[in-house]
Amino acid sequence: MHAYANPLRFQRIADAVFPWTAWATVLLAPVALWFALVVAPADYQQGEAYRIIYVHVPAAWMSMFCYLFVAVGSAVGLIWRHPLAEVAARAAAPVGAVFTAIALVTGSLWGKPMWGTWWVWDARLTSVLILFFLYLGYIALHDAFEDPARGARAASILALVGVVNIPIIKFSVDWWNTLHQPSSILRMGGPALDPSMLWPLLLMALVFKLYFVTVVILRMRAQLTERRIRNLRLSAAAA
Repeated sequence: MHAYANPLRFQRIADAVFPWTAWATVLLAPVALWFALVVAPADYQQGEAYRIIYVHVPAAWMSMFCYLFVAVGSAVGLIWRHPLAEVAARAAAPVGAVFTAIALVTGSLWGKPMWGTWWVWDARLTSVLILFFLYLGYIALHDAFEDPARGARAASILALVGVVNIPIIKFSVDWWNTLHQPSSILRMGGPALDPSMLWPLLLMALVFKLYFVTVVILRMRAQLTERRIRNLRLSAAAA
């Protein structure tokens, strides 16, 4: 693991991966949208309104995936003092917050015509809202201390504590009686969606994942450049 702690080695890996993920995102996004909005048939109950799932569901998946990414990076940074783990976690947190916000907004837009209300304080919606606040708390803690190391440590501890919310989000529709429909993709017995609807959804999820990798690489590069500039300024001031 520490073999990849060198920023120069990371830069070489990032330079090799970035063009592939960036171009794949650009090329696959319109294809996924075309399959989702044109090729996939309308739902027999919800009609065309159901198509919002092609944004809502991948965003919800990514909101949890990004938080687990942040938590793992935080744990590696805290326990093994891996210099790039905390950088990766900090780079992923705003991306996860955006995905969570998209999931909340699209869920409300979907809920109004389907449930007759924009919002209910049921277990699934409330736990996702808590996830959004955890992201905001993580981001805020990083900048709450003059010493960047203290801010990183406090934010990492919050990220690890907040992991308990992930299984609550996943299993809330099974543990409690909620308005939100139960899992129809990741469930025992296989997906409930017809393949003509499922494959566009999975393709859109792949696009979201590629976008995440692309943006995290960009943000990690920016953070490493910022650190290099700060160290050079400190060295110049000391000299």
